[in-house]
Formats: sequence, C-alpha cells, structure tokens
Amino acid sequence: MKGSFRSRLVGGVSATFLALLILGSTAMQAADAPKTDPKDKVKQPADPKDKVKQAVEPKDTLKQPAVLEKDAPVSVEELKAIQEHVKTILKKAVPATVGIQIGGASGSGVIINAEGYVLTAGHVSGAPNRDCRLILPDGKVVKGKTLGCNSGIDSGLIKITDKGKWNFVEMGDSAKLKPGQWCLAVGHPGGFKPGRTPVVRLGRVLVSAKGMVQSDCTLVGGDSGGPLFNMEGKVIGIHSRIGPAITANIHVPVNTYRETWDRLAKGESWGRGSRRRPAGSAYLGVGFSLETEDLVITDVYEKSPAEKAGLKAKDIIVAIDGKKIAKRSELAAFMATKKPDDEVSLEVQRDMKPVTVKVKLGKRPAD
Repeated sequence: MKGSFRSRLVGGVSATFLALLILGSTAMQAADAPKTDPKDKVKQPADPKDKVKQAVEPKDTLKQPAVLEKDAPVSVEELKAIQEHVKTILKKAVPATVGIQIGGASGSGVIINAEGYVLTAGHVSGAPNRDCRLILPDGKVVKGKTLGCNSGIDSGLIKITDKGKWNFVEMGDSAKLKPGQWCLAVGHPGGFKPGRTPVVRLGRVLVSAKGMVQSDCTLVGGDSGGPLFNMEGKVIGIHSRIGPAITANIHVPVNTYRETWDRLAKGESWGRGSRRRPAGSAYLGVGFSLETEDLVITDVYEKSPAEKAGLKAKDIIVAIDGKKIAKRSELAAFMATKKPDDEVSLEVQRDMKPVTVKVKLGKRPAD
C-alpha cells in the first residue's frame, strides 16, 4: 500500500458505511438463514481438551472480492461487491451471535462449536459457575453456565447447558492480522432487543498485538463479548472495551482462547482484577452497567437490602453517608469498609429529584 494509511482509512471507512446503509435491513435478515448443515460439523475427538481445536479447524476459505485488497472502494460496483460479501458472512455470523444476561447486566457472545461453547469477554462472564441466559437471534432463550475467566486479558467462556443443535462459527488466527485489514463487528449494543437481530459494523484493523486488537468498528455498551470477524467469516477477536476516541475499540485476540482453553474450560479464574468480594461481606444488592463507571442502577435484586429499602432501577447514586461519589470504584471502596447489618444513607437522583434512602446492609450471597 502507498501513501498515508490514516488518510486512506477515513475515505475507505466512510465509503464502507455507505455500503452498510445500502445493505440496510437485508443484512440484518441474515438471522433467518437456515441452520448450519450437519455435514459442516466437525467430528469431535475423544480427548475433551482437543474439542475446540478440532471444532475450529479451517474447512473452506471464503473467496473475497478483489476490492478488499484495495486501499478503498472507488465505485458503486465495488461497494456492492463489499455488500454482497458481508451478507454472505452474516449468514453464519449472525445465527451464532448471542445476547448474554447475568444478574442485572447484559453483554454479547459467540458460539464456536456444536457443543455450545460461547466465547465472551471476562467482564461479561465474571466468576465461574454462575447461571446465565443466552438469547439467540430469533429470541429463543437458553440456559448456560459461566466457566473460566482471565481478567488479565478479559477473556471468558460460557457453556450452553440446554440440549440442542447450535449454529456456530470458526475461530480464525489473530496472529496473522495486519493493520488495514477489513473486519466486521457483530453484537447487541444496548443489550438484546426483541425484533432486532445483532447489529453489524464494518471497518478496519488498526492495531494487532499479542494482547489486544484495535479496530475502528464502533462499539457501545452491550457489545462486550461479541465477535469481531475477518473477511473469511472467522472470529478474530472478542469485543472488550471502548477507549476515549471513536476509533479506540479494543478486542481480545481470539488466539488467547486457544492458548488458555484448558484453564477456561475447567472454570479457573485468574489475572489482575479477578478477585471478587467474598460471600458474607457487606451487600447492597444493586446492579450497574458493565460498560461504564457511572452509578445508574440498572437492577435491584430480589429480596436484597436495596429492594427492602425502596431503591429502584434508574436511580442514580450521588452520595453515601454524606460523601459525594461518582464512580462504581468509589462505591466499591466504601463498601469494603462496611460489614453486614451496618446502616448507610444513600442520596440518589430519581426523576431529576433528590431522594434519601437508608439501607441496612446484608450479607453477600455466594455466586
């Protein structure tokens, strides 16, 4: 490639988003594609640790249009070629992309083999052995359990526990990624919404390193854990976090899931940030969005101290025991100083009005 990659990228991506506008609802109907043909499924070996390796062995390479080798599309015909290629990828990508609900929080994930193993972000799956709900693109809800979590790189694994035949996609090779390569992000921004199939964004790889992949595929809250695809239709990353700029979209490289598969499948939890407050510690009983540090309550858990005190979803905590706070980390630090049966005074904003609520803290239940 010649010239400035950044300047080429702006023009290329702008044209590409025009292609997505043309694609419109047609692309989003990919969820109606027929289920994966059983003949495409790979026979699983006897050794459990080899399952993921066998399940993701490359089978056939999707032929890519010539325009994807160029700096940017320059004609309507080339835009249409990209559009048709994206639609082909989505026929398998969308049915394998799921919404995830754990407690009061939500995220995304992707099924990568016929047994129902789901790759997601570590901050979505959280602690091992938690019950979760996985929502398929057609709205069907199935049950699952969280497995392992590497908080150091933000990788997580979930297993569907209901019986069924699952649409799945292959894992690619994130070590081969180069800046400028086209990529495709799929997920549930804002959480799963009935009647809306997973949302698609097309862009480019900006940075590829052992510990992270950065793309300009814009992510928002709820996308975390969803898949990033290459133009062969294979998963190359899992959405992790959002930086301060619109181009700072960070993904977990898919190769780390292969490298740590045994630990994840066994339900191990490790890495910086993996420590959770123990059962029996002071407990409030509210949930917040996983995507931000703000203190907007998204869920008030049943029979919790918060519910008994009258806290409500959409309340915004602004102070505790007279001390102003603005971040979840500040609330967590305060709670670490308290014990069960302590009474605290919370000041919240409810419908733009200040409300003071006194809460007698309980004991944190085991996950």
